[in-house]
Amino acid sequence: MSISKSFPILLLLSLGLGLSGRLTHVQAQTLPLADNLTSLLSPEGQALLQGSDAQADYVPLSSHFSTQQNPAFCGVASMVMVLNALNIPAPIASEWNRAYFTQENLLNEETATIIPRERIARMGLTLAELAGILEQYPVNAEIFHGEDVSLEQFRELVATNLAESNNFVLVNYLRRAIAQERGGHISPIAAYDADTDQFLILDVSRYKYPPVWVSASELWNATNTIDSVSGKTRGFLLISPTANL
Repeated sequence: MSISKSFPILLLLSLGLGLSGRLTHVQAQTLPLADNLTSLLSPEGQALLQGSDAQADYVPLSSHFSTQQNPAFCGVASMVMVLNALNIPAPIASEWNRAYFTQENLLNEETATIIPRERIARMGLTLAELAGILEQYPVNAEIFHGEDVSLEQFRELVATNLAESNNFVLVNYLRRAIAQERGGHISPIAAYDADTDQFLILDVSRYKYPPVWVSASELWNATNTIDSVSGKTRGFLLISPTANL
């Protein structure tokens, strides 16, 4: 899907802008960005999305854009976005009595065999744990560690996914490596702009940072960093529904 005339409305609905198109308090609450990052809320960021050639994931992800419940739930919020975007059969959400994935009902007895909720709330998730939880549902989650792929392979794998519908990318990266605050983080990637060689991250810590464009090389370097829990490099997941869904 290419975003053209419908883009302003989609952006307003998904990112919390006022009907005038002016930025609301959402921007004022977030931390400042370094010069290497471009906010999607800026005119430059919006132009990048409108001109990007791999953006099939943006609309389905932004339709289910979630804010992580606590500082360790970035992976949980990211999985909720992807599973809802894939229209995976969901448990009933008690808040609305409707089938919809939330950060409460995603985790259950089956996912606890991978890692219990209490540990996630303390430690967050490794790439393998993220994939393990996702595969308790009818999806495939292919793991790529940063040290195992070159920049060229990273760019090709992720950009190809973003140009196709019904599959998604979750990236696990070190924030400091792209000039953001603190440590490891997980969020979906939503688009790729080939002209500037940048990826769009839909950051699930929406209270902290807006969605940002970051260069492919910087994001790849940020995945090629050691996760202190697993002892392995961070990386990314390519996620698709199982064939029998």
